[in-house]
Amino acid sequence: MTKILVAGATGMVGAVALGLLLRNDRVDRIVAPTRRPLQSHPKLLNPIIDSAYIPQNADWWAADGAICALGTTRAKSKSAAAFRAIDYDYALAIATQLRASGAGRFALVTSMGADARSWFLYTRTKGELEKAVDRLGFSSLTIVRPGFLGGERHEHRPLERGLGALLRIAAPILPASARTSPASTVAALLVEAALTGSPGRHIVTSAQISHTADRRT
Repeated sequence: MTKILVAGATGMVGAVALGLLLRNDRVDRIVAPTRRPLQSHPKLLNPIIDSAYIPQNADWWAADGAICALGTTRAKSKSAAAFRAIDYDYALAIATQLRASGAGRFALVTSMGADARSWFLYTRTKGELEKAVDRLGFSSLTIVRPGFLGGERHEHRPLERGLGALLRIAAPILPASARTSPASTVAALLVEAALTGSPGRHIVTSAQISHTADRRT
């Protein structure tokens, strides 16, 4: 029996990853803790939790592998502290709980340019999260660093929609690292890492995501 936990299942990448897992015959059970209820499914356990309180003794934390696709933006969160509370504190708390409960494989979405020494809040926070999760000692840690994510969002973000359209038009002349990272490809990479990730720490760059997307089309 293979059990996978998905954190961030209501986001663009997390929702795609959840769908892939629900259709995957190798997976018997998926746990997706969220703030609002998801559509029910026989394979899905959907605990309703909030970032302000993470239940530490719940038996559903025990999983074979996990995906963390949590993330927000500085603009949406309204302050640097609120952004960090989700993208670092909440994500690390979930990773810590999973490791303590025995999860061996962990697949994490961060960002192109993630660097704990970056001057920019977004990429610095992502880099700090990578280092903190690495210290937890998962037997298999896969970090996926996408560029601009391409896919359907539930939120209305006109500026991002416009940028995405420009990147799609310019894709033939852009280096692989600068192209849009399809959410479907990122999700597929996360799912495979959570299911079969080999021992050690693995980084998947935006260029590798682009090459994988090309092979999938």
